[in-house]
Amino acid sequence: MIRLEIPGSGFLELEHFVTDFSGTLSEDGALLPEIKDKLNELSGKLKIHVLTSDTFGRAKKELEGVNCTLHVLEGKGHTIQKEKYVINLGADKVVAFGNGNNDALMLMAARLGIAVCLREGCSKKAIEASQILVKSPTDAIDLLLLPKRLIATLRV
Repeated sequence: MIRLEIPGSGFLELEHFVTDFSGTLSEDGALLPEIKDKLNELSGKLKIHVLTSDTFGRAKKELEGVNCTLHVLEGKGHTIQKEKYVINLGADKVVAFGNGNNDALMLMAARLGIAVCLREGCSKKAIEASQILVKSPTDAIDLLLLPKRLIATLRV
């Protein structure tokens, strides 16, 4: 669990980390090299859930050795599926990462939404649904591992 007081905004009590895979933790289906170690470090504080449409069909292989739950979305309505997943975990205990239109409802539902903008880009909807925009998943995870950064960004 991560528990922080954000001056002017109250407390964050996070138990779950829910993230998109393609374009958020990976580029062209390949997990960014430094992310595996970062996720495993973070798993000591939060339960990690990776939700993906698995555009490149490589998520399971790329996440081998990562302490996480992988959920491959099926059928249509991935935007709603992601939002419901966060709600079912208890949205007020969730931090979510994403970059696409299909992440916007998940980012909005979570207690803390962080938009991650890699080379694939970041949709306007994802940015507007988030409280923070970062340039890499490493920067985003470090906000959680080094919480004074998070406090500095969110304080009022």
